[in-house]
Amino acid sequence: MRVPIAHELPREEVRRRLHERSHEIASFVPGGMADVTTAWPNEDLMTLAVRAMGQGIDGRIIIEDHQVVFEVDLPLALSFVEPMVAGAIRDKGQKLLAKK
Repeated sequence: MRVPIAHELPREEVRRRLHERSHEIASFVPGGMADVTTAWPNEDLMTLAVRAMGQGIDGRIIIEDHQVVFEVDLPLALSFVEPMVAGAIRDKGQKLLAKK
C-alpha cells in the first residue's frame, strides 16, 4: 500500500521532523502496545518495523521533493482494513510533518 502526502518543505526539514518525531509513531497504533523500530538506510528513506499483538508490519517512508510516500507491506489477511489504515496514515503522517 502506498500513501503519498504532499508537502512544501525542503527535504532537509522533512528529514529533521521525521528524525525528531519518529518516536511518536508507536502512539499511532491503536491500543498503545506497539513496538516500532526505525532505521535510515539513506537520507531520504526511513524503514519501519511495527510489532503489535503478535503481528508485524514493515514499511518505508520515502522523502521526495513535494511529497512523502508511506509504503506499508500490509498482509493479505489485513487487506480489508486498507482504507482505514490509509486514512490513519494520512492523518498521522501530516501531523508528523506539521510544525510544532
